[in-house]
Amino acid sequence: MPTRLTNYFLKTLREDPSDAEVTSHRLLVRAGYIRRQAPGIFAWLPLGLRVKAKIEKVVREEMSNAGAHEVHFPALLPKEPYEATGRYVDYGDGMFRLEDRRGVGYVLAPTHEEVFTLLVKDLYSSYKDLPLSIYQIQDKYRDEARPRAGLLRGREFTMKDAYSFDYTDAGLDVSYQAQRDAYERIFTRLGLEYVIVKADAGAMGGSKSEEFLHPTPVGEDTFVRSAGGYAANVEAFTTLVPGALPVDGLPAPTVFDSPNTPTIQSLVALANAEQPRADGREWTAADTLKNVVLAVTQLDGSREIVVVGIPGDRDADLKRAEVAFQPAEVEAANEDDFAKHPGLVKGYIGPWAAAGTAVLGETSSTSIRYLLDPRVVTGTQWITGANEHEKHVFGLVAGRDFVGDGFVEVADVRDGDPAPDGSGPIETARGMEIGHVFQLGRKYAEALGLKVLDENGKLVTVTMGSYGIGVTRILAIIAELNNDDKGLIWPPAVAPFDVYVVATGRDAAVYEAAEGIVAEIEASGREVLFDDRPKVSPGVKFGDAELIGVPKIVIVGRGVVDGTVEVWNRATGERTEVALGEVVAAL
Repeated sequence: MPTRLTNYFLKTLREDPSDAEVTSHRLLVRAGYIRRQAPGIFAWLPLGLRVKAKIEKVVREEMSNAGAHEVHFPALLPKEPYEATGRYVDYGDGMFRLEDRRGVGYVLAPTHEEVFTLLVKDLYSSYKDLPLSIYQIQDKYRDEARPRAGLLRGREFTMKDAYSFDYTDAGLDVSYQAQRDAYERIFTRLGLEYVIVKADAGAMGGSKSEEFLHPTPVGEDTFVRSAGGYAANVEAFTTLVPGALPVDGLPAPTVFDSPNTPTIQSLVALANAEQPRADGREWTAADTLKNVVLAVTQLDGSREIVVVGIPGDRDADLKRAEVAFQPAEVEAANEDDFAKHPGLVKGYIGPWAAAGTAVLGETSSTSIRYLLDPRVVTGTQWITGANEHEKHVFGLVAGRDFVGDGFVEVADVRDGDPAPDGSGPIETARGMEIGHVFQLGRKYAEALGLKVLDENGKLVTVTMGSYGIGVTRILAIIAELNNDDKGLIWPPAVAPFDVYVVATGRDAAVYEAAEGIVAEIEASGREVLFDDRPKVSPGVKFGDAELIGVPKIVIVGRGVVDGTVEVWNRATGERTEVALGEVVAAL
């Protein structure tokens, strides 16, 4: 039976929703695929569910091809497994926590590693049961501080998460590669460009982590790649560390007055005006050492002030800082923080004071941790603050005049930076995460006691992998990529229907002919959405057909008297007149 618009639950909108930030959000709401319930939370309407099911079908087929078996867990779970692994705390404010009427704690699961681990522990006890790969397609919940862009960044989202279980590291490598290969097939079938990048594991943990990113200007992730094949999420990018330089014979540091120079730009201008270089080259921001003051808040609420020295031509990237200090929260220090640490002279902070004493670092006088950018190696010389109002120091030598408490990656990453594997300069681009694969190792199995007997009858801890795909995010990205100024244009593989038949006018012969055409199309195995609304103008019907985005449209109208209809290719805009009996062949 065809799906008829006269009794289909569908209402299209002429105006854009006021809160829509991106094209996919705007069109999915207007075309009747989703409906907002709260920030980052959407109801799925019949059209949206059909597209979602098409994507899930592709995922299920490739999971089966990779040897994975489908299960399904509840979203509401007890908190104890997450406490055992530490993630009840590590997730911080990102996890929804609640209690039942008896005061028992639960979570709305952001991911399901813990309960998958416990399920296998409950049922399997021998190496003969492994390897095992199981997965689910299920809704996840994360308390995003700023849900945005419709389905691209929500609080509730549908995800495919798979988990592999092996008893050897070699076995994990095989399982990991099988899932990775399946992801490549899935994204290829869905027509999505992707880049596989090295990534940070975050709260998931594990030894290896790779993201599948779809390059798009609206992406929330920055990634880097080189012509030689290196690719990484910007948070996982590591600086190519230069070699140390000799310090023997370098002149002693000199302090100079620097009034009204609280910024790097003003400092460089003053240096070139009053302290020109002997070699004739001008001073640049890269010659200065910028000391960034960060406030690091641990999960227990304790707040620590940390100073990071980075080259002055760079800025601190807070996303990279969050990875460096995870699971703590990181932000720029505020006025209250400076008030509590009067040893830091704002605008003129440095690791070395005019009196020749260490203010920051291993022998600091402030007891504040001082970390350095990896480029600040022994023997490098810097212009930096003298930690005294309106004074800076020239020729401060790392490793001789100051020493940090360690190194940390918080500086921004730029086009032209060398790839850490030596494959050449990198370029940066924006992308949206569509999949993530992790080698979790034994973190969860150790925490929850998942062991099996090996060939020698010895108990060994199982090693695991975790593999996620954002189903609803993929749907939004496909919508983002496939549209025009009229509406959506779904690729055939995920379109809610194969053909959209429009009957126009009021002539009974038109509707009779349309009924016959719909029957023929359905008999050919295609799914049909039939606009049989009798009192709706052709203009409105055509507008809805364009907005909804079914890839092929058949227009049954006045041409019926001459034995013809129009077949409209939504993707190309091409309209072809065909005989009534040749519609299926034309499709």
